[in-house]
Amino acid sequence: MKIAVIGTGYVGLVTGACLSDLGNDVVCVDIDPAKINKLASGVATIYEPGLDEILKKNIRKARISFTTDIVKAIRASEVIFIAVGTPPDSKGKADLSAVRLVAKSIGENLNGYKVVINKSTVPVGSGDMVRSIIAENLREKHPFDVVSNPEFLREGSAIEDFMHPERIVIGADDRESVQKIRQIYEPLEAPIVVTDVKSAEIIKYASNAFLAVKISFINEIANFCELVDASVEAVSRGMGLDNRIGKQFLKAGIGYGGSCFPKDTLALYEKGREAGYEFRIVKAAIDVNEDKRQRFLEKILKALQKNGGSRVAVWGLAFKPNTDDMREAPSIAVIKGLLARGVSVAAYDPVSMEEAKKVFGDTISYGQAEEIIKGADALVILTDWNEFKQVDFELIKTSLNKPVVVDGRNIYNPQEMKDLGFKYYSVGRRDIQ
Repeated sequence: MKIAVIGTGYVGLVTGACLSDLGNDVVCVDIDPAKINKLASGVATIYEPGLDEILKKNIRKARISFTTDIVKAIRASEVIFIAVGTPPDSKGKADLSAVRLVAKSIGENLNGYKVVINKSTVPVGSGDMVRSIIAENLREKHPFDVVSNPEFLREGSAIEDFMHPERIVIGADDRESVQKIRQIYEPLEAPIVVTDVKSAEIIKYASNAFLAVKISFINEIANFCELVDASVEAVSRGMGLDNRIGKQFLKAGIGYGGSCFPKDTLALYEKGREAGYEFRIVKAAIDVNEDKRQRFLEKILKALQKNGGSRVAVWGLAFKPNTDDMREAPSIAVIKGLLARGVSVAAYDPVSMEEAKKVFGDTISYGQAEEIIKGADALVILTDWNEFKQVDFELIKTSLNKPVVVDGRNIYNPQEMKDLGFKYYSVGRRDIQ
């Protein structure tokens, strides 16, 4: 099938690459010529395990191409995926300006029946908006359908998630477009949920908001455990064995980040207010998430015992392992809070150093993991990369000015850290002082 994917951000690039790997003829469109040139040479513009290999293979087989020519891509395709960004605006609502521009271009260049698929995360009612914009800008009268097909890709495992999805959601108002989308996803042999467009749009937001609530809930339990001298890890294990609850997203830490949960919870809350309803549980999850970063900052300051003149080494900057994504990463709030209190910061991350420099510039220093701990007053763990889990503790202890570790991801065992002679602070567990 001839497919156009408009937008080569995280969702668009993964979607385009995987659809080409399924045998489709895919053209990916972006307004950035430098990005297009890089992708055309087979180099991914995001860090995602396995993506480079898929790109190179399908470029070689001539199943995927990249262009800035949106007109040509629209006219040559049967199906058009809209996969542009929908960042929050100043009020927290989803900014749909890029979606509107794409819809306008589709209307102006429609040259036959096409199925237009909203792959971007958009609030309820966006399908109607896209349909209206296309209709208003038609230069030739051709039929078209607008479908909602939300993505459920986790950064760091997006290829696996696309190729082996737990479900595929199709929101459509007619059989012809449903059959077209079914045909695209048929090779994946995944359960398909067919519903109306508006319900499909809500499914995406409701899913992300529910997971965000689950994370914030266990982080509240972690706060309580610290006050009553209990272990949040024991609590989460006991809860997770209940099949009604499940163990996923019950790992206490310093809060959620990334491109989805912060943006989507806020957008859902604001859309609710617009419709005359306040999502109180969602708002509580947002508030708890923000508070968690402040609490962890205070824990670091407590461990340092002084602020001005201190220096900490930070391991981990990306919002989660296996990605270079710094969007809404908890490390941003924590590090900026340290800097504001006169604490200097040296940081290391396996893949997100360049992205971090766009955020922090030269306000912090950067180096390898073993280098930055030398002479630091504490080691702070902000992302649970695997390479941090098995380390030379003796080297860490001798390199630090003081044997202090503040672990925001609970990757070390408190008793073992005590036996090794560390002052060890973690989340939802007893501090070793």
